[in-house]
Amino acid sequence: MDLILLQKVANLGNIGDRVNVKSGYGRNFLLPQGKATLATPANVARFEARRAELERAANDELAGAQQRAEALKDFKLTITAKAGTEGKLFGSVGTADIAEAATAAGHAVARSEVRLPGGPLRTVGEHSVQLHLHADVDVELPIAIVAEEAG
Repeated sequence: MDLILLQKVANLGNIGDRVNVKSGYGRNFLLPQGKATLATPANVARFEARRAELERAANDELAGAQQRAEALKDFKLTITAKAGTEGKLFGSVGTADIAEAATAAGHAVARSEVRLPGGPLRTVGEHSVQLHLHADVDVELPIAIVAEEAG
């Protein structure tokens, strides 16, 4: 399936690149999310007319992500959770919990931006997670999980 990318897609290409992808990927992901359009002659002409507008929007998005990354640079998130005596949590701290706690602390973070390569956090202590704010912007976020005081 021959497509033109309307925005940067990780591991695929930049705005305006003509890519050949498997039809399922194009039909089920790229086209419905507005990340690409079919590479027909009419769409190629329409894209070339809108290229500057799309690139400006992409640059604004990148600048916004870089500002958010700068704001998060010295931020450390602290989450309290119920834990047993050995420091194991009752349950776990996942992407939704991290996004919710960061938003409550004044930094708007979407659940889809939190990356936990090792799975949910299950122990008390210092952890580090990746925030994927943009295709080109990743931020390391230190998290301290402390045991909730029983009382």
